[in-house]
Formats: sequence, C-alpha cells, structure tokens
Amino acid sequence: MKNTARYLFVVSFILSVTSCQKEELPEPNINNGFETEHAFAPVYAGFPETNEAGTKTSYATADVILTSGKWNFNNALIGTSSSDRKIDLKSARIQTTGMLTMQFDVTNGASLVTIQHAVYGTDAASTWDLYASTNSGSTWTKIGSTVTTSSTTLSVVQFTMSYTTNVRFQIRKLSGGRLNIDNFSIEENIPVPTQDNNMGMGNPSAAVTDINMPNNYLLVKTQYALSYNNSKGEANWVSWHLSTAWMGSVPRCNCFASDNTLPSTFFKATSSNYTNTGFDRGHMCNSEDRTLVAADNAATFLMSNIIPQAPINNQQTWAYLETYCRTLTQQGNELYIISGGFGSGGTGSNGGITYTIASGKINVPASLWKVILVLPVGYNDVNRVTASTRVIAISIPNNQTVNAQNWGYYRV
Repeated sequence: MKNTARYLFVVSFILSVTSCQKEELPEPNINNGFETEHAFAPVYAGFPETNEAGTKTSYATADVILTSGKWNFNNALIGTSSSDRKIDLKSARIQTTGMLTMQFDVTNGASLVTIQHAVYGTDAASTWDLYASTNSGSTWTKIGSTVTTSSTTLSVVQFTMSYTTNVRFQIRKLSGGRLNIDNFSIEENIPVPTQDNNMGMGNPSAAVTDINMPNNYLLVKTQYALSYNNSKGEANWVSWHLSTAWMGSVPRCNCFASDNTLPSTFFKATSSNYTNTGFDRGHMCNSEDRTLVAADNAATFLMSNIIPQAPINNQQTWAYLETYCRTLTQQGNELYIISGGFGSGGTGSNGGITYTIASGKINVPASLWKVILVLPVGYNDVNRVTASTRVIAISIPNNQTVNAQNWGYYRV
C-alpha cells in the first residue's frame, strides 16, 4: 500500500513513547486484622498455600516446591506432628528468627493477604512481620504492624494493600517460641477501568499550544487532544483514551458547533461548511466513545474534531471499526487511539474528486488513518507496552466504494 512508511511511523511512535504516563496510585493502604467487609477478589491459582504438597523435615535453609510455587524455608520446616497447628496434615513451622520467602511473583498485584497462625505446641508467644517486594526480592517493604501470635488455635490475620505490579511476600519471625503458619492466601488486585490521559501514548507531531504554530497547534480537552492545522481547517490528528469508564447512557446530541477555543485568528469550521458537499461531518473521536455525561458527548461535535468523510466510509467501514473498539473495552481492555486524514482529494456522494470545501478552507483528505493500541485494563500503561502488545493500524481511502471490503482489509 502507498504511504506505508507514514503509518509505520505512527505505529513505531505509539510503541516507543516514554512520557505522559497514567497517574501513579497512592501508597498501599495496609491494615492487618480480620476485615469481614473486604470485597473479595479472585484468589491466585495455587493459593491458599496449605503446605500439603511439600516435604521438609529439618530447619536448615532450603527451597521447597509447594502448590503455589517455590518457597525458601530459613530456620523453618513443614510440620506434621500432633503439636503442629494445621488445617489438614501439614503446616509451616518457624523457629528463632526464621523466614518463609516466596521465590516467585504474582503478576496482577495484590489486594489482600490472609494468613492463619498459631503457637506450636506449648511454646511461648511469638512475633512476626509480613514483607513485600516488587523487584523480585532485591528489596523488601514491611506491610502493616507486627503480629503477635499467642493462641494455640489457628487465628486469621489479613493484610489489605493495593499493589498493581508483580509482587512477592515474605514472613519474618522476630521473637518467641516456634510458630505455625498455614493457609497463606493472596487475592489479586483487579484493576478498575478509569478515564486516563488522552495523550497517554505521547504527542506524535510535538504539537504545542502556540499561535505561532498554526499548522501544529495543540488543543487539549477533557475528552480528547488534537493537533490543529489552520491551513487545512481540520486536525492533523486526534488522540483519545477509551475504556468503559468513558461510556454511559447519554444520547447523541447532534450539536455540531465551531470550536471557539481556537485562537481568534484561526479559521473555525461551521456545520454549514459541509452542507451539500457530498461529505459527512466525520468524527475522529466518535460520539459513542463519550457517553458518560452530556458535556463529553457534546465535545465530540466540535468542528475541530470533524473531517470531511465519504458517507459510505463514515457510516459503514469506519463505523464498524469504531464499534469493534468499544467491543474490546467490554472484553476487559482499554485503548489508546490516534486518528486523522492524509493527503488531499476524496470522493463523496456527489461523485468526482473533491480537494477542498468551504471555499478552499477545509481540506478533503484522500484517506483516513487510525492507530489503536490495546491493553488489558490496568495501571502504568506506558510501562506495560511491550513488543507483543496488540496494535491495529488502518488506512481507508476516503471514497464511496470502501465498503466492498471490511475494515480489516485496510490494515497496514
């Protein structure tokens, strides 16, 4: 396909940006103690760790393969005696200042750790801490308060937190008699879709809000961002984030309006500029992607977000891709989308090739392009982009015959 290099630039750009990340979450909110009102998330496979799959009969430091994964037992063993407090046949037993350390990460972070603990036999009470590491065990952070174990019956302690990346845990015994640990459980931190930075994957043309840059003028709105080209009377590109957090039940407003946030010296398109031209007022950030509140929907009808689009292109091929994008969000994804027009000369419902409308003030692009980056809902989005992240890039001719193929045909 012609102009492939241009589209590859956009794809390369979106995979290599390193700025404008999603806001960091606050420090983990940690509180140990049983909390009956906790909204339980799915428990990781292999948890709760019951110690039933392992065998270790001495306190010497060694790794043990358990159902959840590999653990390091330091001054600890797997107890099976009648004095070991346990749910089934086995539990971990720690002496002196021993430790139990995960040798693997759980990948979706953690919202809750639940541990059952008790005094071994008739030993004295003991104290211990829970630690977490988000860098594969290089450094550790204490979670919550020190726990005192004094009962010979297994008790439950819970630690709430909000880790969103890879994390592993360690139990450190501090003092007292021998300690039994059983049913160690980790619940996933389930990300909640949010409204994120519409330029989270960067600024592809280094647009700036500077009147001296009329053909690469940056407009940042709550609903999307764009680079405006005054000589073409339209956007070079429009960028927006899409997740279910942007969507609700607000109806389409059909309230096309000039964008008065553009500088007074710039051309501002009106809806009437498109009348009888044979071209639709084609949304870049489309109306159905912004239906949570009326103001969001209305913002998509600002003419700076509109490009002359052949009706068949706009209402069929382009629209089907827009619907597919929203379907992806319903499947647990969030998207970063950039779209725009390229070249000059399109064919609308009036036939022939039209290069401009509005007495030459608005360019009619020869094709329309879109780049869509697809991520599972999560946090720190830029840092989660890898070579295997899905990217959809399309270039669709701006004419009335594109519906002969589905949108997938126009991938580049």
